[in-house]
Amino acid sequence: MADVIVIGGGAAGLMAGITAARQDASVVVLERMKEPGKKMMITGKGRCNITNACPMEEFIPNLPGNGKFLFSALQQFTNDDLLRFFQEQGLKTVTERGGRVFPATGKAKDVIAVLRSALQKAGGRLVTGAQATGFTVKPGQVTGIRYRTVENDGRRDGQDFRSQTKGKMKLGPEHTLDAGAVIVCTGGASYPGTGSDGNFVPVLEMLGLSIEPLLPALVPLQPEEGFTEELEGLQLKNVEASVLADSKVVAKEFGELQFIRGGIAGPICLTMSRKVARLQHYNQPELELSIDLKPALSDEKLEARLIRDFQEFSKLRLAEVVRKLLPQPLVEPVLDTAFLDGKKQVSQVSKEERLALVQAVKHFTIPLMGTRPLAEAIVTAGGVALKEIDPKTMKAKRIAGLYFAGEVMDVDGYTGGFNLQAAFSSGYVAGVHAAKQVLNR
Repeated sequence: MADVIVIGGGAAGLMAGITAARQDASVVVLERMKEPGKKMMITGKGRCNITNACPMEEFIPNLPGNGKFLFSALQQFTNDDLLRFFQEQGLKTVTERGGRVFPATGKAKDVIAVLRSALQKAGGRLVTGAQATGFTVKPGQVTGIRYRTVENDGRRDGQDFRSQTKGKMKLGPEHTLDAGAVIVCTGGASYPGTGSDGNFVPVLEMLGLSIEPLLPALVPLQPEEGFTEELEGLQLKNVEASVLADSKVVAKEFGELQFIRGGIAGPICLTMSRKVARLQHYNQPELELSIDLKPALSDEKLEARLIRDFQEFSKLRLAEVVRKLLPQPLVEPVLDTAFLDGKKQVSQVSKEERLALVQAVKHFTIPLMGTRPLAEAIVTAGGVALKEIDPKTMKAKRIAGLYFAGEVMDVDGYTGGFNLQAAFSSGYVAGVHAAKQVLNR
C-alpha cells in the first residue's frame, strides 16, 4: 500500500514523486526501464536542456500544442522555482543562447542523479524494471495499479537505449499495489527505446478516457523519395522556409535547416513539423516545402545582382555563376527547378530565363510526404484529451484518485527547454494535489 503511486520515472514522474513525498505522503515511483530518466539523457544533445530562462509569459507561446492548459501549472511552479530546486540540491546551471538552461557540468546524468537523490531524501521509493499493466478500480475511482516485473526488456547487453530494435520483452508474474492516488507520467510515443512508447494508452482507453491521436512533433520532415538525396549533409543558415498545403502557406519560419538521410531537419523544420503531422493525419493535402534561399534580397534586388554577375562573368557558364550565389550541392537542383541548362554561357541567358532563376532561388520547392515517423520525434503531440483533466490540479475530472503529468497529456512545445519545464511543472502540481487528496489536507 502507498499513498501515491507514480507510473513513469521521467522528468514529470520524478518531480511528482518528490513533491508528493515532501508532503509526507508515502510514494512509490514505478519505472519500466532499468534506470529512470532515459529520455532526459538525450535532451539538449545529451546535456539536458532543463528549462528556459525567459519570462513565464513567454512560455505558453512556446507551447503551441495546447500550452494555455498549463497556465495555472506554470504559475504554481515556475522556471525560477525549478532552478531554485536544483540549486538547493547542489546542481549548478548555466544559461546559454536563446535562454536555454543546462547543468553546468553539461551532463544529463547529473540532473537525473539529483532527482533520484531528492526523491530518496524525501522518503519516496523508486522501483525500476516494473511495467504497469493496468489499474485496480471501484466504480468511478482508481484504487491502485497492477504491474509486472521486467525480467528481460528484450535488449542485448550494451545496446543503445535509443535503438528501436529489440527482442520480445519478458515479464514476470503480475502484482497489485493499492494506493490512495495514482499519477500517470508514462510519456508519449517518441524514442520508444527510452521506454516512452505509448504502450499505456490502451490501458487509459479501457478506463473510458478520451485520447487524442499520438502524432510526431519536433521531428524532421520527409520529402518525397528521390528529391533530396544529392543534398544530404548540406546545412543552410539564414533561410526562410514555408510549408504549403494545396499551394497555400500554412507555416513559415526563418533560421537553419539541414538535409539528412531521408529527411529535412534543423530548427525551422522541427518547429513546423507539428503542423505538418496534423495536416498529414487529418487533412492529407498536397504538401510542399518552399525555401527562400536568399530572404535578405527581394526579387528585384536578386535580379539586379544576377545582372551584375552575368555582366562581370559573361564568359562563364551559368552553373559557374550560380555557384557564386549558392552552395555547390544546390546549383544543379536550383537550375533544374528553373528548367535551365547549367552549361549555357551566361551571355546567352534571356530575361525570361533570368527571372525563372530568381523564382527558383526564392521558391526552391520540395514535395513532402509528411514527417518522419513518430518513433523519431523528440516530442509526442496528442495523448490524454485535456477535457479529461482539471488544469489547476492535474486530476482526472471523471475518475477519482487519478492524476496526469507530462507528455502523456495532449500538450507539447518547441525546443529550448519548454517541454521539460512543462513536465516538471505539471509533475509538481500533480504531486502536490495527489498528496493533499490522500492526506485530506
